[in-house]
Amino acid sequence: MRSTIGVLLTVLITPLAQAELIDEIADRGELRIAVQADNSPYAFKENDHLTGFEIDFGQELARELDLRAEFVETTAAEVLPGVESGKYDITLTPANTAPKGDGPFDVSQAFGEKKLVIPFQKDNPAFESAVNNALQRLKDSGRTAELEQKWFTGVQETAAGQ
Repeated sequence: MRSTIGVLLTVLITPLAQAELIDEIADRGELRIAVQADNSPYAFKENDHLTGFEIDFGQELARELDLRAEFVETTAAEVLPGVESGKYDITLTPANTAPKGDGPFDVSQAFGEKKLVIPFQKDNPAFESAVNNALQRLKDSGRTAELEQKWFTGVQETAAGQ
């Protein structure tokens, strides 16, 4: 009898837990994005303002989700623990270094020529769907390619010319 009640409670509570991230973000009206401010051309400071690919892309992603982007500076060691704890909603990371599916994170579909993904708290299918749909719209509109061209093409050419 106890196990039946436990299973029923799990079934009833799980959908609520899965909806929490997207609901919390929507209520807040902003998407908290963890960035490392010393990671040019992804994110860096210029005249005391954050700039870079992650900043521009994060603003576009938030706009697609009908949210404001809130960038939170952090260190490499604090990024994923901060996402896991809910201090940040997302971060951007290369697909080849992304957390694996058996851990505390889910990740978006890979996007862009750099094959980036967006880790976020595990078991949030509504949020995952919203993010993946927004990423697809950014790709289809050409905005992802434009931002990669802006931030990475000149960097690659400069590095090749050295």
